[in-house]
Amino acid sequence: MKIIEGLKKIKDLKRKAEDLRQKIGQYCADLDCENPTYDNQRKQVSEWLQAHSDVLKEILSLRYRIQKTNISTQVTIDLGGNHVEKSIAEWIHRRKDLAHEEESAWNKLNDRGLRDEYKQKPTPNSPETVIKRRLYFDPQERDIKKELYRSEPSTIDGILETVNAVTDLVE
Repeated sequence: MKIIEGLKKIKDLKRKAEDLRQKIGQYCADLDCENPTYDNQRKQVSEWLQAHSDVLKEILSLRYRIQKTNISTQVTIDLGGNHVEKSIAEWIHRRKDLAHEEESAWNKLNDRGLRDEYKQKPTPNSPETVIKRRLYFDPQERDIKKELYRSEPSTIDGILETVNAVTDLVE
């Protein structure tokens, strides 16, 4: 089974579990003046509870196998001309929030609105002093990094879609 098949099966199993919970809730009790919907309604509710438990066990198994696969499968992605290798799990975390946090740090680099100034010294005959702004970063590097981290999530998405379609789940 491929990763994508496992993810889709989990989605389907969750829908099935929800359907079972609906039935359990609807048929778990009635009034003695009503006719039961099922011949042995107590047994039917019990079977639905067991089926629900079995579905959840299967979801757990698939989630575990997906996590195991994500941790053990290395993927190389080209980011800004650099080939970076990480596990699928690491790429998922980069995609989820870490690339955005990297971008946020680079976005903080600015001139803070500071401008070069000319100041008069304390006495009228003193020459003007030029106060210059200093930047402790390279604006060109900042712009490159901001774009790199802004586009990283979509790059990761594209690669992982392919990886999920071709990678077998680990047992």
